Amino acid sequence: MNENQSEKCSELSTTSHVILRSPDSPGQITRQADNDEQLIELWLHGRPKNTQRGYRKEVDCFADFVGKPLRSVKLIDLQSFADRLGQNLKPSSIHRAMSAVKSLLAFGHRLGYLPFDVGSALKLPGFRDELSERIISEAEVLRIIALEPNPRNRAILLTFYAGGFRVSEICAMKWRHLQERESTGQITVFAKGEKTRSVLMPKSVWDTLITLRGDAPTDTPVFRSRKKGHLCESAVWRVVKKATKRAGIPKEVSCHWFRHAHASHALDRGAGIHLVQATLGHCSIATTGRYLHARPSDSSGSYLPIS
Repeated sequence: MNENQSEKCSELSTTSHVILRSPDSPGQITRQADNDEQLIELWLHGRPKNTQRGYRKEVDCFADFVGKPLRSVKLIDLQSFADRLGQNLKPSSIHRAMSAVKSLLAFGHRLGYLPFDVGSALKLPGFRDELSERIISEAEVLRIIALEPNPRNRAILLTFYAGGFRVSEICAMKWRHLQERESTGQITVFAKGEKTRSVLMPKSVWDTLITLRGDAPTDTPVFRSRKKGHLCESAVWRVVKKATKRAGIPKEVSCHWFRHAHASHALDRGAGIHLVQATLGHCSIATTGRYLHARPSDSSGSYLPIS
């Protein structure tokens, strides 16, 4: 599954929307959209920009495939679309795409735009959880960081790992988001799902960031581009890719893998699951719990009479 997909899928299934009813007819739902495009805009409204782009891509692909208004979509159209996706995509990608389409159709029905929710009859395909394959070891993470010669890039890697941040959060950081504490400091980010969270930094990482700052004004980016603006996500991805290659790690490590590593390594070292949940900003403890299942510390097989 690609970066953040499991969190996105959870978001799709748990997001709720207000149903507006006519004051004259309390049992009648008032339609809030006049065409498919309006419905999609209402459905996407308020979501993070990256999420909007991903969901828009999935539903546009579906609309191009069926070639008909959403009111005319039947179950067989959804099944045919899923079959077509299955020719080129992994089950996890099919699951993500169909989750987006089902969410849109359910939203349209709740708003009274669609006569019924045809997507409710579609069973999503199962997929293999690949999280365990995306968790690099402590030694690998530390080697990636230690071999990075550029001070800014090394600070990026340290902040990724120490804070469990998303790439969008790294790119958006300004110095005013950093607040001193008694012996260290914290970073406050406006996170996915419009939630604000503050993360306490280890002292060594905080000191690295303060050294990097110099006399930079409070409203400037923490990690600046050559033009003194915010780094774009693709630039940060390149930093991670080059650092991983330099460290001799034969894996396609992405920015989000540092988030996976943070969660897994913290839990392995005894951090409470609710603390890890709060640090990463997971809505559900079940999302954080996936890291325990991905790297179990014990097995019932250890208790069997096998020498």
